[in-house]
Order: sequence, then C-alpha cells, then structure tokens
Amino acid sequence: MNYLDPLSFFSRIFASIMIVILTIACQPTNSDKQEVRDGEKLAKKYCQNCHDAVEPGLLTKDVWVDFVLPAMSKHFGLELWSKNSYQQTPKSTITYVDWMKMVKYYESAAPDSLTYTQPTKLKQGWSVFALRKPVEDSSRIATTVMVAINSSDRLIYTCDGDSADLFKWDDNFKLVGNSRLPSPATHILFNQGLDHVDILTCIGGMKASDQTRGEVLAMDREKNIRLHPSPVMSGLIRPIHTIQTDYNKDGLTDYVVSAFGHTQGGLYLLKHLADHSFQKIPIREVPGATQSITEDYNADGWPDIMTLFAHGDEGIWLFLNDRKGGFSAKNILRFPPVYGSNSFQLVDMNRDGKLDIVYAAGDNSDYSKILKPYHGVYIFTNLGDFNFKQSYFFPINGCTKATASDFDLDGDMDIATIAFFADLKNKPAEKFIYLEHQNGTTGKFEPISIPVQQYGRWICMDVNDWDADGDLDIVLGNYSKGLINQENVKPTWNTHLPFIVLENKTILTKNR
Repeated sequence: MNYLDPLSFFSRIFASIMIVILTIACQPTNSDKQEVRDGEKLAKKYCQNCHDAVEPGLLTKDVWVDFVLPAMSKHFGLELWSKNSYQQTPKSTITYVDWMKMVKYYESAAPDSLTYTQPTKLKQGWSVFALRKPVEDSSRIATTVMVAINSSDRLIYTCDGDSADLFKWDDNFKLVGNSRLPSPATHILFNQGLDHVDILTCIGGMKASDQTRGEVLAMDREKNIRLHPSPVMSGLIRPIHTIQTDYNKDGLTDYVVSAFGHTQGGLYLLKHLADHSFQKIPIREVPGATQSITEDYNADGWPDIMTLFAHGDEGIWLFLNDRKGGFSAKNILRFPPVYGSNSFQLVDMNRDGKLDIVYAAGDNSDYSKILKPYHGVYIFTNLGDFNFKQSYFFPINGCTKATASDFDLDGDMDIATIAFFADLKNKPAEKFIYLEHQNGTTGKFEPISIPVQQYGRWICMDVNDWDADGDLDIVLGNYSKGLINQENVKPTWNTHLPFIVLENKTILTKNR
C-alpha cells in the first residue's frame, strides 16, 4: 500500500501553481503588443529616411540586438552604454522611449535562425573550361584585388592589395611588367581614346574609411609611366570603379567614378576641361557607389548613367542626361541594406531585345556577418519603360560578382559567379559556380561546381577572350587571407597563387 507524503503533495501543488503563474507572466500583455506595433511604425518612419525598410526576419534576433541596432543607434545620436542600454543625448533625433519601442519590435519579431531554401544540387565538372595557372611564389601571400584581361595584347593585369604592385603577365604566365602604384588598383580601363593609355582606379586604402587618398591615374601601358595630367583626379574617397563617357558631347573624354567610403563618398563626374584638367562634379553624393554603366537609355542621343549603390541605401539608380550639363535621377531597383549589393550587368537574358539586369548580392563585411539565404544571383527582366521584375534567383552565400555571357556558344546567356563570403565551412564549392543556361529553355540554369575551390578564395573576376580563339575565358583573383566571418575556419585553399585562368575550350571542341 502506497502512502502519499504530505510534503511531496504540497510541493507538487506549489510547482503546478508556479508553472501557471510563469506561463501567464510570459505571455505578452496588451501593453507589450502595443509597444511592438508602435515600434514597427517607428521603424518604417525613421529607417526609411535613409534606406529601404528592413524586415525583422532578414536577420536573427541576436544579430539585431547585439550588432545592428547598437550600430544604428549612433545615427540617431544615442549613446550606447552597454548591451541594449541606451542613453538619449541633446543631439538625439529620436527619444529614448521611441527607440526602445523599435528595439522591442525587432527583438520580438526577429527569428532565432534564418530559413534556407535548399538550392538545386550542384553538378561537379569542368563544363567548357580547363584550368591554367601560374607557378606559385611561396614567398608571397596572395592578396589580389584586381584582375583584368586585355585581349588586344593578350596580357593579364593583376594588382596586389598589400604592396599596391600592378603586375602584367603574358600567355605563359611570365611576369612582363611591374609598377608600384600609390595605392591598390581595383579597376582598369584599357585604350581610353589614346593608344596604350590605361585608366587606373586606385582605392586609397582597403579598409572602409572616409580618407581622401584615392586617385584616378592615367598610365602609359608600354612605358609603365604615368601620363600628364596624372592623377586625373586625386583626393577621392575610396574610388573603386571608373567608366568613360563624353557626357556633354564636346569631343573630350569625361569619366564617371564610383566612390565607396564609410559614411561619405558617392558618384562623381570628372568633367574634361579645355586645358585637359578635370573638374569633379557630384552626381549623387551618398556612400556606397559601386559600379556604373553608361548608355543612351532613353534613345535621345545623349549618354546616360546607371549605377549600383550599396552600403545603406542599396539599389540601382538611373541618371538621365538633361543635355544642360546635369542629370535627373530615377530609382530603378531598391534593396534592403543587408543585401550587400556587389555587382550588376545589363544583358538580354531572354532574347526579347531588351536589356535585363543580372545582379549579385553578397557583401558580408558589415554589422551582420552571418550567412544570409537571400544572397546570390538575381535576374530582373526588363518590362519596358525602366520597369524591372525579378524572374530568377539562385542562392549563393556571399556572392561577390556575376557575369553573364554565352560561354558555350549555344545562343543563350550563361552566368559565371564568385563568392568571397561563401559558406567556407560547409559549402566551399560556392566560391565559383557556373550557371549553364539550358539550351531552348529560357530562364532555366544548371548549376555546375567547377573544381577550383582548393586554388584560392576569389574576390575579383574578369571575362574576356584571353587566348584569342573566339570564346570567352575567365580569370579569378585570389585574396587568400583574412575577412573570414565563420568561426574555426582556416584556409584550405592555396594562399600563394595570385590568380588562375579558366580557359574556355568551346571553339577547340567544336573544331575537332
């Protein structure tokens, strides 16, 4: 016969009562729910002044609370004393009460982890490519920040991010030229109006800052000397990309520079003056200008500009030439600031005669350094009248660049991609993925993992006909050190190869 211990009986009753009390206490009250609703309204009111609104579900709860919100509080003039402890100041543009409502909104609505859509399984193989690579120099750590193929002289140009050396390599990977630049070059333009003249965009410093040390240089390619006037323009805030245009049709070559600072920077026109000096004219002076393409987009006979902006107010803007010396701005696409916009390209993907947008999202070196399921390659189909609609997405963690071309010469556009912030721990094959367009099926791609992951960590890519055989080859630049967001990841890739070439064998195969 079992006897009930009175103490045990009352202990169980007490425990049950406490569970009920705690359950009720943990339920959000009407006051809590109202705070969250208020926080949502405040987030839309305040955050959209600077960039597209960020839904809580785009980041995890801990990233919001520990990193993003503390970083954003500074923009509102708040002081951060400790984790989630804020202080209003005389310079604050938001009250402490309203800010804490915003914090509660993101903390309540954000998930503990992000949901990933499993992409199509990667096919393994070389497709139309064959590996070519130089002999590695074990005395140097590869920090390549620029690669470029000049098909006119069949040379590959690379720039070292540490030494700021510009190297030139022949088709046997023999070093045939070396120039020390004032800072690393991230972009090069070949043959800009004069024979053998290159335009180099020198960033000033690799670390994000607002220092005015960047330059645009003119250099004689054969003599390896800078031309007058050189620099074309100095005192720029981290310029990373330059294109040429004659925006006012005066017969002189002007330049458009994208400057990606920390809190400053923007898109600038370098107007070519009659005395061959240049005048810097702001077009859109906000940080994050990344890349521009110039075309006559409205068919009025005057060159316009389309530019990708990142780092805050991310998106693609169109600047229509007003034929009076200026531009009118129109936003084409806008993205949340966590997308990490990296590159875009205008190309007719569906063969309807209109230029579509191929866009890569994946910069992951800011406040939210986690893998993001919305990073990858996007295609936005041109609907006409500067309207674009997303028609394709392939997830790639940390996608850095996407370049569409007809690599296999079957009449449709394939896409080559690199991912510097790939899932290095679990999916290192993401570092280079080739999306082969399925012949006869518009918008359907077969993802192929080209087996080059062991040779480097690719931060830059260029596409051109390197071997002069009529098809397009790819050169990949290896920035082998640092900038790893994941814990306990050590390089499993070659840290000494500055670059590799994926030589396209399509023409050779077809001629057999």
